[in-house]
Amino acid sequence: MSVVQVRFVQKAIDERFSDVIDLSDKQGLPEAKRREHFLTRGLAALARQIEQPCTNLVAAESVFDGADDKGIDAISVDRTLGTPRIRLYQAKWSDRAKAGFGEAEVHKLIEGLELILDLEFSAFNRRFQRHVPDLDAAFDDPNGTPKITLVLALVRVEALSAGVRSLLEKKIAQFNQVEEMVDYEILDLKDFHRAILGDTAAPKINIPLRLEGFGQEVHPYKALYGTVTVPDIASLYSKYRRGLFARNIRGSLDATDVNVKIRNTLLTEAQHFWYFSNGITMLCQSIKPAGKAVLGGVGDFQLSGVSVVNGAQTVSAIHKAYEADPSAAERGRVLVRLISLEDCPPGFGDKVTTNTNTQNPVEERDFKSLDKAQIFLRDCFATALSLSYVVKRGEPIPDPEHGTSITEVAEALAATHADAVYAATAKRELADIWRDDVYKELFDEEPDVVVVWRKVQLLRAVRSKLAEMREGLVGRAAAMASYGDLLVTHVVYSQLDTDSVGDPDADWSGQTSKVPHIAELSFDWSLYAIDAEYGASSHIIAAVRNSERIQRVVKAAIRGIQSGTKPAKLRTDYRVTGVDDRGGRQVDAVKTLVALNRIPDGTVLEFRPATRAERRDMATWLSEDEKRSTATWSNDARSPLIWHFDGQRYSPSGLVRKMRKLASGKEIAVAGTLHWHIPSEGSLRDLADNARVERGLAVGDED
Repeated sequence: MSVVQVRFVQKAIDERFSDVIDLSDKQGLPEAKRREHFLTRGLAALARQIEQPCTNLVAAESVFDGADDKGIDAISVDRTLGTPRIRLYQAKWSDRAKAGFGEAEVHKLIEGLELILDLEFSAFNRRFQRHVPDLDAAFDDPNGTPKITLVLALVRVEALSAGVRSLLEKKIAQFNQVEEMVDYEILDLKDFHRAILGDTAAPKINIPLRLEGFGQEVHPYKALYGTVTVPDIASLYSKYRRGLFARNIRGSLDATDVNVKIRNTLLTEAQHFWYFSNGITMLCQSIKPAGKAVLGGVGDFQLSGVSVVNGAQTVSAIHKAYEADPSAAERGRVLVRLISLEDCPPGFGDKVTTNTNTQNPVEERDFKSLDKAQIFLRDCFATALSLSYVVKRGEPIPDPEHGTSITEVAEALAATHADAVYAATAKRELADIWRDDVYKELFDEEPDVVVVWRKVQLLRAVRSKLAEMREGLVGRAAAMASYGDLLVTHVVYSQLDTDSVGDPDADWSGQTSKVPHIAELSFDWSLYAIDAEYGASSHIIAAVRNSERIQRVVKAAIRGIQSGTKPAKLRTDYRVTGVDDRGGRQVDAVKTLVALNRIPDGTVLEFRPATRAERRDMATWLSEDEKRSTATWSNDARSPLIWHFDGQRYSPSGLVRKMRKLASGKEIAVAGTLHWHIPSEGSLRDLADNARVERGLAVGDED
């Protein structure tokens, strides 16, 4: 039977993607091999459509499988549901429904994830680059750091081996030490088959269900409600998985904040779960008694045509928690509503689904907006400063010169608190700021409005400086400029004379004028401290969000600044602007490669933007003509690149300067050898450095 289902999925891939999947990099392969690559890429595109519905063309363009895919076949970025969500897809095709996914694939997938978290986008191939603007926007989103789901799209029917699952979960756990940021999902043959069929594939789920303390509604339509145990709900999910959510609008969204909190509640205080959960709503084609049922007591029922229309996250989280620790979660119970559609008018089930999924949840921040400290601040901003202070969600945020909001103030107070732990808390999960213990630490009952406003202005000044610096930064340094705003602000504030911060008559401008210089020093020393304390391959995002790490980094950075020096060995490849072929290492790299004949004549190279500024200024221009981002190598030490766009010869940096000028009108000196890549081998700089190492020379030495 599985072979028949494979053919069905294959037919769908052919129909949807035969004209839009890019196989230009597989032209020389035998037809059978090209067919295999097409099906794998089509499967990745199909997975993308399942996870985030889109047109066939958009799904196909999500795929970048090939050289320098770093273990990831496709990507999608979703910023429509508050916190951004990034999905990374790895697809495995098998005509016999036995697609393999082993430890090697886990390691490759995690390598790609690490590169994305460190904003090392230039490590990926040319087709990946079209998605970088969306990634930049996701990582800069004011709603917080993106949640990332690893989607394994596998044409197989058997479960992954326990060893592979264990390794995958162990690797993912390294990213979730501070908070659950990364999750994974498996789409197997059954999922693909069901998704292609759509509503007609929704399984007819007929189940027995026991309700404790059950009650009922009779008019105008029949409904039951009562308590169900966590093991019973977990068993349902294990058996039916996505089939339970056939009519649900959003599915189960495994890595959302709500889902994580649900799981944590079950694992830490399962006995309270019934009180903390909103419960689950199920639509049923019919509900029949299946034995004795005592109103207010225990009732056994037989349900037919069951679908969870609200509470999909709750169901999924219950399953995850029960799978992780059955002994802790089994005491949990959850409220369940069963609505029978037997005597309902047409379309009533759809109305239930829509209405139960579109009510705005109340957040902890909403309660804090009623706190007297916030009312006091709002009034003081208006009367003392003639500025607006927005407290409630949904109200328009004023322009920076006209005021601020409760969220920005909370971030500023967290960043400038004497204990860097609060900067980590705000960066880790902004919602945690509104927890009573954190909130009371940040906000006095009658906050000093002058101090608050000046701290907001300080945070803005630091962010402005980091944004300016990020224009010429790559890799870990760019990640630091993106994630490290609260850490750097904390260090900067520690270096200012804050004795008069609350004096409205004091010349505070004398302190703020120092901010750009101190911010740059703080950035350099903080990055140096992270590299020194945790290694140059450690995750920047972990250092700024982990309470213990941020404290160690802050102490080291402050010591460094107070020494009156600059870091001795901050990596030179963190910056790409301000250098070109006329300066040292760039000339050496080309000379080395030509002297060793390291690259054969005729090799095609790809241009990959290295900085955020280049991605912003050049993305559209590059997409207009593929020839703009490719060049051919010739072993000429002066002008080794023949640009496909005009057929002329250039040095690597000279060509990048010209491209930047044509794309944006800006003429900036850059390290061109960092921008030109040979797929699967690395940048010209990487190749030259490796060649020097092989010859026993130090990286960057003259040849």
